[in-house]
Amino acid sequence: MNDDFFQALSNPYRQKIIRLLKWKSMSAGEIVEQFDIAQPTVSRHLDVLKKARIVTSERRGNQIFYTLNLSTAQEMMLFLSELFGREEEKGGVPVECK
Repeated sequence: MNDDFFQALSNPYRQKIIRLLKWKSMSAGEIVEQFDIAQPTVSRHLDVLKKARIVTSERRGNQIFYTLNLSTAQEMMLFLSELFGREEEKGGVPVECK
């Protein structure tokens, strides 16, 4: 997991974009319609999500469609489950810390 990933998740606008893309791909225009902020600001948030590999983009004609990158989401879930998992040996000290 890289720092870009966690930085991208730290913003409520980007969290909402992720929720919007959870079930379907959306055009940039459709995403912008969901916010009360300017289109360039939404575009910057989408760029942050792309840099973190949380979303992918695809040009279709004159529109750009964004899709949640499920492989990155799965990678994050695996990372968090390992981070908070119970992989400790007797004595309560994590194996990785020895």
